[in-house]
Amino acid sequence: MSTIFEKSVPGRIGYRLPEADVPTEPIESLIPDALLRKEAPNLPESSQIEVVRHYTKLSKMNYGVEDGFYPLGSCTMKYNPKINEDMARLAGFADAHAWQGEELSQGSLHLMYDLGEMLRQTAGMDAITLQPAAGSQGEMVGMMLIRKALEKRGELGKRTKIILPDSAHGTNPASAMICGFEVMETKSNKNGKVDLEAFRANVDDTVAGFMLTNPNTLGLFEEDILEITQIIHDAGGYCYMDGANLNAILGHARPGDMGFDIVHYNLHKTFSTPHGGGGPGSGPVSVVAELAPYLPVPVAVKHDDGTYGLDFDRPDSIGKMQAFHGSFGMLIRAYTYIRMLGSDGLKSVSDHAVLHANYIKERLKDTFNLPYDETCMHEVVFSGRGAVEGAHMTDIAKRLLDYGIHPSSIYFPLIVPEAMMIEPTETVSKEELDEFIDALKAIVKEGKQDVNVLLEAPHTTPVRRLDDVKAAKELILRA
Repeated sequence: MSTIFEKSVPGRIGYRLPEADVPTEPIESLIPDALLRKEAPNLPESSQIEVVRHYTKLSKMNYGVEDGFYPLGSCTMKYNPKINEDMARLAGFADAHAWQGEELSQGSLHLMYDLGEMLRQTAGMDAITLQPAAGSQGEMVGMMLIRKALEKRGELGKRTKIILPDSAHGTNPASAMICGFEVMETKSNKNGKVDLEAFRANVDDTVAGFMLTNPNTLGLFEEDILEITQIIHDAGGYCYMDGANLNAILGHARPGDMGFDIVHYNLHKTFSTPHGGGGPGSGPVSVVAELAPYLPVPVAVKHDDGTYGLDFDRPDSIGKMQAFHGSFGMLIRAYTYIRMLGSDGLKSVSDHAVLHANYIKERLKDTFNLPYDETCMHEVVFSGRGAVEGAHMTDIAKRLLDYGIHPSSIYFPLIVPEAMMIEPTETVSKEELDEFIDALKAIVKEGKQDVNVLLEAPHTTPVRRLDDVKAAKELILRA
């Protein structure tokens, strides 16, 4: 398909702008010459209908959560209810200006405060910040909080080590290293969980903290979690929970009760706000009382007279992480989702997410190797090794595109060879689950009959198989 630039015809326009009713010369004279354009921008010249048709066709080639099943593991690509979008578009929210002051922002501040309280209580924590723009930034905030706490304790130079399991998300070590910590990996046991003996051997008085996703990236709940967090606390460190998989335990278990000191939430995962496409995300962070003074400024607060405000008077704060009120539109959507479901509804979310993952596990464990055959949580991880001789998991994933289904995550976690991580979420029907399962079974069957069907897939998509290796090695980030 041609690009809009290739469709361009000199002199063709799709708009008419009124003549400027203000003088332009004085304004231009105020702009430094170095910042003024010397030539008109190189924009395509197309009619309105050409532009509309071009981008409508492109949108039909794309795939999103409203098109069908989106089983990305560890990413919780659930459906985004339209009531969330309606509430985010209410004039009082959508047209609010970040500089209009607290007096004229009471509705927005009220929502932020209440959302923070609901999230905080969901995790069993004492305080919260809504600022982080993504889970990854939430992780960085968590590491900055640990760094600040150690600084106040006079132990920053002594405690330099963050421990991570070998199944951790890649952003975990990145967040720790950005904040100046050394990263130490601890191994998983034969059951896919933290090996307690290996873990103990890594813990000493140089440990600053431990980062753990629970349930972990294999979709398994760390049943020794109370002992794990106690070991870190006894050594003087802090425990951070990556909340990427919170969808599995919502309403059933709280990170604070497990002994965690810090947890981040992904509003764009667990609480149904839009996900992907470059943002905006939202990754609030909750903490225990000890770490509350170090949270980013400002914090939404409720005054004694019942009004709401933003607290900037926090001398030990790690600083500001994002402009104004954070990703405020995402906060509205998450608030709507929580209020719509209530506590029983949130618990039901986890019930169904876990049920769906275990249904997939049972129906596919005779088709793919199941490295950890036990009750899983919200996601299940298979190994594609040996499923089809001469084919890899990437070939199976690409063939799935021909069935009109988005592939799940593959090759992660790294401790499972030829991994396929499937997270169905609670918003998928049994019929969709069966369609997905039957498609994978059919792909393995046809691959055994003719492996080239898989090796040359996809066959029916607008863009055929890409050279993944070349794309990774030869980055072209702009036209």
